[in-house]
Amino acid sequence: MPKPAARLVLAALLICSSSAVLSAEPLTGTLKAIRDRGTVVIGYVKDARLMSFVGPDGEPAGYSVDLCRAIAGDAAKAAGLSEPKIQYVPVTLENRFDMVTSGKVDIECATSTITLSRLEKVDFTHMTFISGGSLLTKRGSGIHSVAGLVDETVAVVPGTTTEKALRAALEKSFVNAKLVPVKDHAEGLAAVQSGKASAYASDRVILVGLLLDSGKLDQFGLAEEPFSYEPYGFMVRRNDADFRLVANRTLARLYRTGEVLKIFERWFGKLGDPPPALAAMYLMHSIPE
Repeated sequence: MPKPAARLVLAALLICSSSAVLSAEPLTGTLKAIRDRGTVVIGYVKDARLMSFVGPDGEPAGYSVDLCRAIAGDAAKAAGLSEPKIQYVPVTLENRFDMVTSGKVDIECATSTITLSRLEKVDFTHMTFISGGSLLTKRGSGIHSVAGLVDETVAVVPGTTTEKALRAALEKSFVNAKLVPVKDHAEGLAAVQSGKASAYASDRVILVGLLLDSGKLDQFGLAEEPFSYEPYGFMVRRNDADFRLVANRTLARLYRTGEVLKIFERWFGKLGDPPPALAAMYLMHSIPE
């Protein structure tokens, strides 16, 4: 039989090893799905420049996509995968919520605004960007704000926070305008270009991307005054704290180390430094480990 001292050492080792086993909780939810399939599935929007779009090489690109690539790398490690494999799945403004809740995508990486009503269906990561509702118009239209939309026609994607905020702004300003539904940003720009609508309403950062991509900065302009506040975040499934923590830890690290500034520069460098509100958001979400 082992001597007393040896028995004590053996007992201690057994306790430590059993504690380690008990503390190693099995993967659940999204992380388990990632481990089982060996892939992180990212949902992206094809035409939300410069946040989420199809690049010249046919691959997903943009500010939001870059942030999600970093999240996917950390999620793969947390799921025990040796190397991150990413599958990109296009989503639309209409089906993005169902794609998340059904598990067809692990995370939606585009331009979704965090709202309390949406939190009844999905969860969101930390904020990733700050924008506001604005209007794209033809130069010389005289439309500089919602007040200039009297008896005008405005294109907007139905069911978005932009539509809700625009209706509220019109009502508050006692402005009578006709809203024309369009399916996406490209159709909204086309409506203004063809004269079907006097303005296209969307988030300002999206409209900036549309203008830069169109190459027609001399033909179109943006209204000076925003009509809403749009805090962006990435949608994930509700009550999946482990995966949401991985995503938030990645974002916090990018903000804390300043790596996010390189991503911002890559996509918005032509516009200058991050605006004060966005810089403050980065600071507030630079949560220490």
